[in-house]
Amino acid sequence: MLEIDSLTAGYGEAIVLEGITLRLDEAEGLAVLGRNGVGKTTLILALMGHAVISGGTIRWRGADISRSAANERAALGIGWVPQERDIFPSLTVEDNLRVAARPGRFGLADAYAMFPRLKERRRNHGDHLSGGEQQMLAIARALMTNPSLLALDEPFEGLAPVIVEELEESIRRLRRDYGFAIILVEQHAEDALRLSDKAIVLDRGKIIRQDQSQALLADFDTLRPLISV
Repeated sequence: MLEIDSLTAGYGEAIVLEGITLRLDEAEGLAVLGRNGVGKTTLILALMGHAVISGGTIRWRGADISRSAANERAALGIGWVPQERDIFPSLTVEDNLRVAARPGRFGLADAYAMFPRLKERRRNHGDHLSGGEQQMLAIARALMTNPSLLALDEPFEGLAPVIVEELEESIRRLRRDYGFAIILVEQHAEDALRLSDKAIVLDRGKIIRQDQSQALLADFDTLRPLISV
């Protein structure tokens, strides 16, 4: 589904990522791990068309999208939940969802079934939601575009443990019931590994380790120094 080959990317003349190569198959889950500031978010931004690519390629189902605009990538089926959530604060929950809707199997009823709390607050404006509810809305809005791949950037940051558990179960359901592929950038490394099939660890913009998620969980004491702040 997704092939990234020797990717070098950053902002302006500043290089953040160098020589990144990875593959993601249909319905597969990838965790992106590493300390703060090593390039995890830049990898997502490069995938979505919001970082400057100065070398390498990004291919989506065989087609080179390295120079494609962000809206073109979204239309191809790449969904994104940014760290800042970026919901529309002046729109209701339902309007936030409807404005993003594209034809496909995931619709408004599916969003409300996935996140019943959003249905209860469907007439509330975005800025009248709790942090956890805003994150649910951000994920549901991305799903309304009916992507094949969903990239989530720090979806559990700053949320109460009970909300994190709800979101984790939602991600499991998305993979199990809908067959979405996911890329998960997350500081909660053990949680990310449990939700994914394989993982990469970044340091100073390069991949320093990659393996199956279960293998990394089994050897977490060796992994810990590579991801600890």
